[in-house]
Amino acid sequence: MTVPPYHWWRTVFFLIPAISVYTIVLGTASIVSSLFDRRGHFAHRCARAWSWLILKTTGVRVRVEGLERIVPGTTYVFVSNHQSIYDTPVLFWSLPYQLRIIAKASLARFPVLGWHLTRGRHLFVDRKNPDRTGILTRWRSLVSEQLSLMIFAEGTRSHDGHVARFKGGSFLLAIEAGLPVVPVAVIGTRAVMPKGRLRTEPARVALIVHDPIAPPRIAAPTARDAKAFADQVHAIVAATVEARQFGTS
Repeated sequence: MTVPPYHWWRTVFFLIPAISVYTIVLGTASIVSSLFDRRGHFAHRCARAWSWLILKTTGVRVRVEGLERIVPGTTYVFVSNHQSIYDTPVLFWSLPYQLRIIAKASLARFPVLGWHLTRGRHLFVDRKNPDRTGILTRWRSLVSEQLSLMIFAEGTRSHDGHVARFKGGSFLLAIEAGLPVVPVAVIGTRAVMPKGRLRTEPARVALIVHDPIAPPRIAAPTARDAKAFADQVHAIVAATVEARQFGTS
């Protein structure tokens, strides 16, 4: 019989219970705050505190590069690669912006987490029946309050660390809304917890923020326009990941 390694025991009997407590306490605080703070600003601070606690407890150290390339107070669409469930706390803690995510609709049904996302004015998408017009309307309402969006454009976590093609839906919305897109590369979170593994380990993570890219000015953008824009952003993120993580260019 193989004895599970130390980090498995640490994950199952310490990290998971600790993160559950963080989620319940800060999620409850976030939900209660939404009764008084309709904009969700305090809820976002709860999310950042939750992220910091998770990273600190796990032993994840994040080095951020490129924050000087973006302007505080500007509304952006941050588009990142997706290597691990730890990408979310890394981004929420490292980017000093009021962030909202576009999440799959099923997350809204999760106790505490789903309530936090709903009350915190995050966006939900039914992937089988996406309501692009409704999403764009809600997106514009967030923009009017200087709230930025965070998107994992691959749609799911990477199995091997390489960056898969970016889906065009969010880029079509970015073009229609006229919002600048910021390519973001997350490197090293697979070492913390790859997809499909119930074990976390301390690690050093890098977050590289690239220059914002203005969307093309198109009156009636098509799926082809969105795909071209998605490919442009993908090329930047993928090149960074390949060079930094795999030593190739």
